[in-house]
Amino acid sequence: MSTPPNQANLNIPAALSRAQAHWNAGQADQAEMLCQQVLAAWPGQADALHLLGLMAHAYGNLDVAIAHLQQACMAPRAPAVYSSNLAEMYRQKGLLAEGEVAARRAVAMDPVQASGWNNLGILLQEAGKFAESRDCLERVIALQPDWAQAHNNLANTYRRLGHMDRAEQHYRLALSLHPDYAEAHSNLAFLLSAQGRYDEAASLARQAIELSPRLVDAYLNLADVEISRRRHEAALRVLDMLAAFAPQHPAALVARAKALRQVERFDEALGFARQAVALAPLNAEAHNTLATVLQSLGQTEEALAQFEEAAQLPGTVAEEALVGRAILFTEAGRNDEARAAFDRALAAFPSSVQALAGRADARTFRTGDPDIAALETCLAEGERRSLSDRISAHFALGKAYLDIQDRERAFRHLDAGNRHKRATFAYDAAATGRWMERIAGTFTPDLFARLHGVGNPSEMPVFIVGMPRSGTTLIEQIVSSHPQVTGAGELSALRLVTESVGGPFPDSVPAMTAEDLTRLGRAYLSRTAALAHGRARLVDKMPGNFAYAGLIPLILPGARIIHARRDPMDTCLSCYTKLFGGEQPFAYDQIELGRFYRDYERLMAHWRAVLPAACFIEVDYEAVVNDLDSEARRLVTFLGLPWDDACLNFHDNRRVVRTASVNQVLRRAKFGFQRSCSSRYQIG
Repeated sequence: MSTPPNQANLNIPAALSRAQAHWNAGQADQAEMLCQQVLAAWPGQADALHLLGLMAHAYGNLDVAIAHLQQACMAPRAPAVYSSNLAEMYRQKGLLAEGEVAARRAVAMDPVQASGWNNLGILLQEAGKFAESRDCLERVIALQPDWAQAHNNLANTYRRLGHMDRAEQHYRLALSLHPDYAEAHSNLAFLLSAQGRYDEAASLARQAIELSPRLVDAYLNLADVEISRRRHEAALRVLDMLAAFAPQHPAALVARAKALRQVERFDEALGFARQAVALAPLNAEAHNTLATVLQSLGQTEEALAQFEEAAQLPGTVAEEALVGRAILFTEAGRNDEARAAFDRALAAFPSSVQALAGRADARTFRTGDPDIAALETCLAEGERRSLSDRISAHFALGKAYLDIQDRERAFRHLDAGNRHKRATFAYDAAATGRWMERIAGTFTPDLFARLHGVGNPSEMPVFIVGMPRSGTTLIEQIVSSHPQVTGAGELSALRLVTESVGGPFPDSVPAMTAEDLTRLGRAYLSRTAALAHGRARLVDKMPGNFAYAGLIPLILPGARIIHARRDPMDTCLSCYTKLFGGEQPFAYDQIELGRFYRDYERLMAHWRAVLPAACFIEVDYEAVVNDLDSEARRLVTFLGLPWDDACLNFHDNRRVVRTASVNQVLRRAKFGFQRSCSSRYQIG
């Protein structure tokens, strides 16, 4: 190894030139020695400090890098690029305000330096100042039109502005200029996923991974596609690949928490979300994800605090956090706070479809309501808006026009919303019907006789089953008002343990042993017992559990099953007017909905004939509406509990109601009963 000459034999420009050459050749030690010799001769020499900062950054020492560049920028003749580079390092540290100051100083010093405007545009984008970011990045394109990274960055900002058409145009321009640009492939994948173009999105994300196997965002975007397609196990496998080389990446931890929450592995999700917040306390996305997990666990106050933290931090999730906070107030029945929270979200984001749609569910519209015009304006923007925004706007307008008795417009929007939603997933109505036939053929009287009395004997679980929108939430609210009952909302636990532990359903059931059934019951309880908070009964009101009603007395012979029924026309019409948060694939086409209802009725007739009377009861929604006292007493007796008057005053129950029907139940509680008339990005 050659020894660098000392400063007595080498003037400062020559020493700096040689230091740069050593650094370019990968000889970091020699480069650093020369820079330190320059600083010994000339303390505060800007060029030496700048190079040392770049070296520290390259080796992951971001704090040291920032300290060097801060000092370099203090020099009287420090060039603009030093401030621009300092701005980028501030951004990477999450110090967006400091970064914006440095970037604005850079462009003021050199208004034609494209990289300075680019860095300022990225900072403004991450700070949520999207219009200013767009102006900066448009200027970059004007200065350097063939810069692929600038097109990618501008596309990111257009996506955040909701201009999906312009965003796609610039992503594709970036790829035409640089076909192997992995970040642009990944970002376009995210955009197409938001548009419901999942196959294209998955292909682009995989291509990005092939081009850059350590591109974190590509894995995150592929996982996001899989979550959007409700392929949660596939998403977790993608995140396993990411964890192999980036196990502590905050965004990867956030993504895993989201995926685990989707499959109701809440305790695991909570651990990953808290880990992400601990590693990145200024990351708004981490706080927002922690809030949603806490929300799922019923920890309302801490969830509200985390939503507030996410909304206050710089970044791009403030809108989502503010709307999430408003919805949580709604679920908790804190209506005045919910209204104020929606108002706050719309004051900050006036064209937010998330906020407008969320508020639509929580109120009754009047003719001339300005929210109707705002939602119509969103739809008039066409594909500039994301598919999810357009679907939400259609359903919200359907509800609004029903409220003001304009049924023709209402159903035009509901038909459009249902049609767009139906196009985002595959569903085979005939196969679903055959599946239900196989279920009925499997659970015979002989099977029940052979396996009677096995399984886990716990009397804690109570299942409310039936069609969505059939009164399951109302029944849950009545019984969960009893001091010995906890309502857990709609849980996927029964389906998930059946699929993961028991094998294909119902085909695996005839070969099951007593040990198999006991293991299934134990697995269900391990997922749900903590949600009971020590009370005697836990209500799981997932309507679709009607398909598993025959399995319940075999794995949990002490459990109770309540079948909620409602007039078929009211039920189906109410389903068609609702954009469900969970999976209800049969509900978005009138023919498929009617066919599913007939298949459901046939299966319920079978359960009526074969299920033990001690574990199965049917309750009609209309009967509850007409005679609450009698039906509530019948339900409490069925649960084996002493009567409590709180069940008649369920509107005083402060528990969170998490369901598509939440506002309907709360309105009934307040106004009395009546029959329904129809009821992220890699920045280049």
